[in-house]
Amino acid sequence: MALNQLNYAGNLTPIETWEHLEGDADAVLIDVRTPEEWTYVGVPDLSVLGRTCLFVPWQFFPKNTINPNFVPQVLETAKPKSQDTQILLICRSGVRSAYAAHALTEMGYTHCFNVQFGFEGDPDSSKHRGTVNGWKVAGLPWVQG
Repeated sequence: MALNQLNYAGNLTPIETWEHLEGDADAVLIDVRTPEEWTYVGVPDLSVLGRTCLFVPWQFFPKNTINPNFVPQVLETAKPKSQDTQILLICRSGVRSAYAAHALTEMGYTHCFNVQFGFEGDPDSSKHRGTVNGWKVAGLPWVQG
């Protein structure tokens, strides 16, 4: 399915995502990247909000196979209070998290948002990430895994 055909509540910039997390104590941020990315690239740090980012991979490295247990793992990890709970999903660039938001929306969760540009953002003219947009470029808290 093409990105423009996905069904979910919408895209939020990293700053808008942070504002949602600040304003809604029940909202959850789920990083859907691989464990390797969490370890070597870093992760969002929500400790200033008294919370932690949750981690459920959408795909598995190195073959990029879709996690067949993604939705049940999210529901077990996030324990959303209702189907209206804000579930904010982030990946490297906003592609995998869009698919993840769609999958949760298909299961009846109505407030699943994709973090546009993701953690590292789009590549720059030298094909390096982390310089154009994304969580890190927005100056939001993060830690090296």
